[in-house]
Amino acid sequence: MPHRAQQKASPTTGEPRPIRLLIVDDSAVARAVFSRMVGERNEFEIAATVASAEAALAFLAREKVDIILLDIEMPGQDGLSAMPALIRASNGARVLIVSSSAEKGAAASIQAMTLGAADTLAKPGAGAFGGRFAQILAEKLIRIGHARETQAATTPRCEPLPQLRFRPISEQRIACLAIGASTGGLHALSDLLRGLPPSFGAPILITQHLPPSFMSIFAMQVEEMASRPTAVARPGMPLARGRILVAPGDGHLSIESGSGIPRVRITNERYESGCQPSVDPMFASVAEAFGSGAVGVVLSGMGKDGLRGAGHMAKAGCDIFVQDRDSSVVWGMPGAVAQAGLASAMLPPFQIADILVRRDRVAA
Repeated sequence: MPHRAQQKASPTTGEPRPIRLLIVDDSAVARAVFSRMVGERNEFEIAATVASAEAALAFLAREKVDIILLDIEMPGQDGLSAMPALIRASNGARVLIVSSSAEKGAAASIQAMTLGAADTLAKPGAGAFGGRFAQILAEKLIRIGHARETQAATTPRCEPLPQLRFRPISEQRIACLAIGASTGGLHALSDLLRGLPPSFGAPILITQHLPPSFMSIFAMQVEEMASRPTAVARPGMPLARGRILVAPGDGHLSIESGSGIPRVRITNERYESGCQPSVDPMFASVAEAFGSGAVGVVLSGMGKDGLRGAGHMAKAGCDIFVQDRDSSVVWGMPGAVAQAGLASAMLPPFQIADILVRRDRVAA
């Protein structure tokens, strides 16, 4: 039976309720150690400990938690493969990856973050669980905190889609492609970028919600999947055909063309979405720089980042393509744009790529 800690604070005291945790790890030793580390602290309540992703999904079908501590390497379904289903089933819980594969900047950490993990922590070797690790684990859990009811993972698949209106698709040659993504973005980007042949030469800009320390590794992964040069954007860099620039994690990627040559501008102002980097300034700036020749794509992600920027693109006559609900890990960002009537089409990423290629060829 899974271990259930007792409630540590009465709801009548007015004190914050404990953060409810679900620990998912195939190692009985790890489950016991994590439970002991945090279970004795008043800030936390261990809702359950389970040995597999399948058991976690069964628990989440009947219970709510704030944070899921998730191992990556487990028998059966591994943690990364299970994460989209866990995010949907938990209805807003945050995921903290605790795994020996989660070294800072490692490929597994990048994939975990783009799949929706709130943070990652490298699991120490046997006998090294105490001291500093216990402190870091507790600090990360407190920072991640309680799940917000307003951040439900996605629109339930059983609910019918509202009636959507789509704008006409342009036949103009693509001058610049701007892509926004968040939770679930890596797989969606892979499907989209792998569908673009070398002949697709428009410069590509990507804003993906990730911390700064992950961006250089993320750019390397994008370069591998896209088979075209990719770099983290820096102020003043010119846009070049056939090259991809990704937003840095500590600033917003936008474009300025005062000298006649579109160049990168990095800003740090706060946007309504609260995201940094944010998709909104990227979309707004490419609309201003390229007019109707710019194209925006909104892929899987939580929240509404990109909605305001998509409004600027629509006013400039730009096409905006959004990922469909069934293929999205989280249909927040693409859903917001689609339901606002700003999208030109709603499709899986590989079909968005098909439209981009056809439009590029027709206009050539």
